[in-house]
Order: sequence, then structure tokens, then C-alpha cells
Amino acid sequence: MAQFDPRRQPMRFAPHLLTAAAAVAVAMLAGRVYQPAQAEVVPELTQQQIASLEARAFAAAGMPAGMTAPEAIPVQIRRGETFEQAVRRTGITPSDASAVAATLSNAFDLSQLRAGLRFETAVSRPRHGRGDARLIGLTMRTGPASQLTVSRSFDGALRLRALEERVTQETVVLKSEVRGSLSATAQRMGADAAVRRKATQLFAHRFDLDRDIRASDDFTLVFDRSVTENGRTVDTGDLLYAELKGVVFYRFQVPGERNAQYFDATGKNMRSSMMRTPLDRGFRISSSFGVRTHPISGFRRMHQGMDFAASTGTPVIAPADGVVVEARRWGGYGNWLRIRHANGLESGYGHLSRYGSGIRAGQRVSQGQVVAYVGSTGASTGPHLHYEIWRNGQRINPSGIRTDEGTILAGAQLAAFRAEKARIDRIIAAGGERRPTVLKASVEGLRPASTARAS
Repeated sequence: MAQFDPRRQPMRFAPHLLTAAAAVAVAMLAGRVYQPAQAEVVPELTQQQIASLEARAFAAAGMPAGMTAPEAIPVQIRRGETFEQAVRRTGITPSDASAVAATLSNAFDLSQLRAGLRFETAVSRPRHGRGDARLIGLTMRTGPASQLTVSRSFDGALRLRALEERVTQETVVLKSEVRGSLSATAQRMGADAAVRRKATQLFAHRFDLDRDIRASDDFTLVFDRSVTENGRTVDTGDLLYAELKGVVFYRFQVPGERNAQYFDATGKNMRSSMMRTPLDRGFRISSSFGVRTHPISGFRRMHQGMDFAASTGTPVIAPADGVVVEARRWGGYGNWLRIRHANGLESGYGHLSRYGSGIRAGQRVSQGQVVAYVGSTGASTGPHLHYEIWRNGQRINPSGIRTDEGTILAGAQLAAFRAEKARIDRIIAAGGERRPTVLKASVEGLRPASTARAS
């Protein structure tokens, strides 16, 4: 046992030294040196993310006790139906339908809504199956990149909110090999129906799309489109450039002319006077021009045209500008169409299922216009198009027809074309182009809040 020695000074530890030693020990035990805390940076939310979070919060808050989670129900306004009648079909009460109509009428005149308009609703139903459903939310698109939402707030009231998405204008460069068919490949890559139709019409001037195009053939399409921030395409512009098997088409509007045309790299108009085939997709040649055994009568006779096997409803296009001479029923040809073109040429189409919009005798048609649809009317063993060509009143082989090509640009027109060609070439070399903007547009037939009437 240690003895007390009055000659020795007692050892004293200052409190602040004990605190410092303890802090060092804790840091050593933790295996790291103390660092001051830093606040984590929270990423900024987009307007669409904010709207989605709000809608979910309002839906959760507005769902009454004893009701199911909201169910998404699409609604389409029927002919002769009001907005309230359409929304009532979801099962909500008349008072709910009236309330949501009154809320939306602050932004648009609902009496101007047309049949066919679609909108989305969120409806909650009683858990035990008794009682009325209740509207929790509604979304109505009012433009290509704008929409109105109605949500039930925390106190049960309906809240109206407008959302405008940011839209980017971009020029898209699609490059690929043909896989299956040209049109199907372009569709998988994101080209819409209008772009695919224009491309196939252009290529039909130079190729038989059924026999000349093979898998692994390279093609390129360049076109404008408008895309929202979540990747939804709201609009597609013109086809600026198309290339297939080394044949190129540049879009150019000649100064002073009304419509744009397509030219090759030298400025030569690629529009021939007659396209190779009257179908631009989904067909095969099932019978050529010449002597054959008729599939129905069994006799050998002259087949004075070409047959294209295609599914019913496939569009038939005019191979050249002209005037409709006949659009009527004609014996074994079934629904028959005949068009008179320039230079003594006429074209005929048999076994049609129906005619294109406005097609009748005396109607002018333009090259590439849809004039009819493939069918199996008359003496036919299945859906196909019978195609004939006359020259000066005599039937000739459609596959052997030779046509004149377009003119060549010169002078100031050629200089303007070369400038546009250089611009398109730069876009292709860069792989595309993006131009941010905000697109503002309303649904046709809707009037804004300033002229809206209460429902």
C-alpha cells in the first residue's frame, strides 16, 4: 500500500486535457480521423417529377378510409356525349362529375370538346363493394407537350394544375442495314409512318422494293422531330435526306415554288415521271405480264398486267400525276380504277377493296397519293392488286416501261441547293442536331379560360 509523502506534490489533470485525450482515443478506435459533417446535395427535380410526386401525394391523401387504392381508367368522349356524361361512366357520383367539370371549366370551355378526345382518370372504389366510386384525379392533354391535371387535395377539394413539358427540336440521323423490310426496319429505329411513307415513295422511283432490296443493304434517313424531356415524340417534320444502296435524295425547296422536291448530289431532280410500282410496302409479284394458266378458269391465256400479292387494306398509290377516268365496278376486275397520265399513258387497278378519299371520275391525283386499297373483289382467289399500263390505248408490260427523269438545277437555284446540301451533310457528319425550345399548342376545338363558360 502506497504511503502518503508530504514532500511530494500531488499530480493534477486539467479537465480539458482529459476531454482532448478522450476525443483522440475515440477517433483512433473508429479507425479514421474526425472530419466535419457536410450536407448532401439533393438533385433538382424536373417539373414532370414534381407533378408526379404531387399527384401521388394528393391521391394518397384524398383516398377516403374504406376505399381501394386509385385505379387508372381511360375515358374517350363518345359522339353526342358531354364531358360530365363521359366521366360519369367511370362510376363516380353526379356530384363528383359536376365538381371536376366545374374545375376544368376554369381553363377550357368543355362544351367545345369533340367526340374521340381521350383523358385519364384515377378512381377509388369502396373496399366492400357497396357505395359509389370517388374521383381522385384526372389528366387531360391539351397540346403536344401540355396537359391539365385535377387532383384531390388533403381537405378533399379538387385542385387544377397546368403542366408544360420542355420540348427539344432535333434532327435525327438514322443509319442501319435492312432487316426484314425497309419500312419495318425504319419503324423499329423510330421513324414514324409519314417519314417511312415518303422514303419508300422516293426509293420506288429507282428501285423495285420487292426485288431490288435485300437484307444487309445500307440505308440512311434524316428528318426533324420534336421530343419531350421524357423522350416522347410529339411531332415529326420533313424527311431531309434519304439514301439507299448509294442512291441519295436531298430535300430542297426551289425559291419561288410552292412544294419542296428531292434532288441527287449534283442538283438533278430525282422525281421520275412514273414510279416503278404502285405499292410501297408489304407485297410480292405473284404473276407477271405474259401467257399463263388462269388460276380460276384453268385455261392458258394472256395476262395483260402484273399481280402484286398483298394483304387487304394495303395502300395503292398513284405512280404519276394524272386524272381519274374510272372508279367503278367492272366485271371480273371487281372494284376497278383507271387513271390517265401524261405522254399517252394510263394505269389500271383491279380487285380493290375500296377507293381512297375523294377518288372519283374527273378527280386530279398527284404522284404518291393513296388512291385505293388492295382487296379481293371480282374474280380473285385471294387479296392482291392487278396492275395494268396502257400506252396510246394498248396494254404494255408495266415492268418494261421507261420514263423521263427530272430537270437539273442551274445558276442561283443550284447555288442555293448546294448551301442546303452542305448544311444537311454537316448534320449527318455530326450524327444529328438538337435545338432546345418550348412548344406551346392547344387541342383543336378548345378555348382558353378567358372565354370559357361554366359547365
